[in-house]
Amino acid sequence: MTNPLFDALMGPHQGSDRTFLILPDGATLSYDQIDRLSAQLANLLTAQGVKPGDRVAVQVEKSPEALALYLACARAGAVFLPLNTAYTPAEVAYFIGDAQPALVVCDPGREGQRQAFMGDSLATLMTLADNGDGSLMEAAKALPDDQTPVDRGPDDLAAILYTSGTTGRSKGAMLSHDNLLSNAQVLADYWRFDQDDVLLHALPIFHTHGLFVASNVILLAGGAMIWLPKFDAVQAMEFLPRATSMMGVPTFYTRLLDQPGFTRELAGHMRLFTSGSAPLLAETHRAFEDRTGQRILERYGMTETNMNTSNPYDGERRAGTVGFALPGVELRIMADGSEVSQGEIGTIEVRGRNVFQGYWQMPDKTAEELGPDGWFITGDLGQIDAGGYVTIVGRGKDLIITGGFNVYPKEVEEVIDDLPGVLESSVIGLPHPDFGEGVVAVIAREKGADLDADAIIAGLSDKLAKFKQPKRVIVVDELPRNTMGKVQKAALRSEHAGMFTDK
Repeated sequence: MTNPLFDALMGPHQGSDRTFLILPDGATLSYDQIDRLSAQLANLLTAQGVKPGDRVAVQVEKSPEALALYLACARAGAVFLPLNTAYTPAEVAYFIGDAQPALVVCDPGREGQRQAFMGDSLATLMTLADNGDGSLMEAAKALPDDQTPVDRGPDDLAAILYTSGTTGRSKGAMLSHDNLLSNAQVLADYWRFDQDDVLLHALPIFHTHGLFVASNVILLAGGAMIWLPKFDAVQAMEFLPRATSMMGVPTFYTRLLDQPGFTRELAGHMRLFTSGSAPLLAETHRAFEDRTGQRILERYGMTETNMNTSNPYDGERRAGTVGFALPGVELRIMADGSEVSQGEIGTIEVRGRNVFQGYWQMPDKTAEELGPDGWFITGDLGQIDAGGYVTIVGRGKDLIITGGFNVYPKEVEEVIDDLPGVLESSVIGLPHPDFGEGVVAVIAREKGADLDADAIIAGLSDKLAKFKQPKRVIVVDELPRNTMGKVQKAALRSEHAGMFTDK
């Protein structure tokens, strides 16, 4: 029997006493311990009636047990469905209703909100806390710590990750065993990871970056991870001397640069710093090199594809670019149905084993964006220079990426438009030195209404995840429109472009 993803990630390490996770309190877990933990959890999934192909929805804080649950889903043949811990019960209810999971795992503190996010779902609900407590581990620890991985094929689903678009609700990107494995194999080789690497891991694991890029690459390489619950610049600096590499989002690097103690002496031994999930400002790139002597390696990926491009490990890492298409990934720039000339701007399309299987229960949407020839229309606008470097110049969609998280403007607008005194709203993303983009709401007031920007932001606190909430609200009498009556978001972005960056 074969199970492509689990066999590759854990097969070579079964029985190994090599350190896999280093926790903030100094405790460690070996590969063997994680393997046995994942076996117990896989046996629990089976005992709970989870069958191969069933979805397991997980909204929990980062912990070794949460990572083991991902591995357990792979070995049991289940489809892992991680959910952002910032999502409100109302948001989670949509994902559960759409994906119809057989099992839902949440933090014990959220169990009291069961009706709000479970609704009419017949799924079993279990709990898992960041310290490993909860009904999930209580039940799992009573089960055997060995398990034969379920037979799976390369095209069988391993995960569904919900992503945002420009129309409709969030879409579930279906990722197969081969999608995840092929990309991790390429990255481990391209970025030169091996068993001597110690990755400083401060990313969340409900996101492609922290789960599939960071964790899968280290598992393939046989290295170790310093497993921090979240990014804190001071804590990261404490552990940096023990690390050889770090994967982060632009926010990590701007916050490190804010620390006087972040010096060349502290970071000089590091083999690799990578950045992704949001654009890294060229200014941050240069400031980091001036401070540390290290050039951050920026790359480009999507939920639907994992990583598509990367600046080179050896060779020039160009600020403002995302490098070259990765081995095994084809990339082209298209406009009006044809590939554009060098240097011209168009829509980025990619093809390769990394490209997803389509959107969960959305065949029409899948057909719009994923062609029968395998080319995926990313919706991002880019260009390729004479040296072959790819630059992302914008998005044909209005999707906002803030701090590495996707925000769908329409979803935020619908909530704002329901507030008293609001005539209509337009939500845009503006360049932000810390988050890549900051969410901004431009609101047209009803005639005679007296709107308070701070009150509007406060009124959204229990309706939207924090990363979706506007950082600024601008109240106007009317929104700009073209002759066809369409709100001109480009004009709004141009007018307020320096809101977060002007000093």
